[in-house]
Amino acid sequence: MAKTSPQFICQSCGAKYPRWMGKCEQCGSWNSLVEEVASISSGVGKARSTAALVPVKLDEVETKHLPRVSTGIGEVDQVLGGGIVPGSVMLLSGDPGIGKSTIVLQIAGLMAATKRVLYVSGEESQTQIKMRAERMGVAAEGLELLTETNIDAIAATIEHGAYDLVIIDSIQTMAVEVLTGSPGTVGQITASAQVLQTIAKRHNVSTMIIGHVTKEGTIAGPKILEHLVDVVLYLEGDRYGSFKALRGIKNRFGSTSEVGIFEMSEVGLVPVENPSEALLAERQPGAGSVVLATLEGTRPLLVEVQALVSSTAFGYPKRTAVGFDLNRLNLLVAVLTKRAGLNLSSSDIYVNVVGGLRVTEPAADLAIILSIASAFKDALIPKNLVTFGEVGLSGEVRSVTQVGKRLEEAARMGLSFAITPKRGAADNAHGVSTVAEAVKLIISSKH
Repeated sequence: MAKTSPQFICQSCGAKYPRWMGKCEQCGSWNSLVEEVASISSGVGKARSTAALVPVKLDEVETKHLPRVSTGIGEVDQVLGGGIVPGSVMLLSGDPGIGKSTIVLQIAGLMAATKRVLYVSGEESQTQIKMRAERMGVAAEGLELLTETNIDAIAATIEHGAYDLVIIDSIQTMAVEVLTGSPGTVGQITASAQVLQTIAKRHNVSTMIIGHVTKEGTIAGPKILEHLVDVVLYLEGDRYGSFKALRGIKNRFGSTSEVGIFEMSEVGLVPVENPSEALLAERQPGAGSVVLATLEGTRPLLVEVQALVSSTAFGYPKRTAVGFDLNRLNLLVAVLTKRAGLNLSSSDIYVNVVGGLRVTEPAADLAIILSIASAFKDALIPKNLVTFGEVGLSGEVRSVTQVGKRLEEAARMGLSFAITPKRGAADNAHGVSTVAEAVKLIISSKH
């Protein structure tokens, strides 16, 4: 006969403890332990006989080449690697209010015209979903709705429905009957995801799951949730900004370097066909404003980097970055002070990547350096300037990839004055080997 024993499970990492603790020793999260009842079988420890399995040789496995299914949104298809792979399980996450439910409803509406689609919601009623669809102008007469949180009932419905796509909104609201924990706990999230993953693979049903995020910005729930699914997508951007980026974090069927750019409108998320033009549309060239040619996946993108430098009113200068890593900013400020001779020790420095996008590639270093130097010297940046390059601690400017693509995008937007790393520099670009050389070129430039 099974016995029950209380245990405390961390909702951040899934670590188990026999008693409550204020801090999880595994991941360091505070107040994340929740009590759950575990069932302990009285037969534990007894020897069991299990029949041996017969492995299959790899060359004997039959392969099925199923064509990808288009979502109807080109930017989403690009991030997925060409469309949805039949039978794949996708996890979509992002900050509250960023547009997760909006974009999946758009996908469901477009695919319902030719495929059988089931939209399962544990957060909204059918009436609320219909009102949202009408407000967005989503014409989805064939879209089937289900408002349910019992994952066992949902699985039975999927098995008998022959659906092409199933959307779960969201995994934190789902629960299985065999567990006593409330929806959103580690046990319920794990068990629900495993049920959906099994059904998807068994019946070749593409499944898109919406997941919440924690206050730190990571996907809520156990890490096993990300391991179970085939694709992990993250919708990011400023909640109140107009531009959103759909980024692939994990993709078993394609590259994770692609990104889709969207603009929030009254009818939902609209793909931006020319992101560079949209991001630079309201730019006003001046001191501290530099155009960076960055790469989002294989796509060149021009973004404006702004810097503001002012004398500090406190003993310790302030450093703030929006859309850029703060630790990296502190490193670049130190390089600029030591290698370019700019005394920034008593200056507050603010850096902003315009448009709500976040730039992570090292090629943004030179743009950050030049924007700060321009703001500090109050030197007007040429309006036709574009730059990129990685900066080392010795003040050297290192080469980056895809120089040709970056310069082609800049030329298309009318930016003819390029400052790039000297190694691999194009004939029409100004190659620099050090930070001091780049700063001198900017301050003395008459372009």
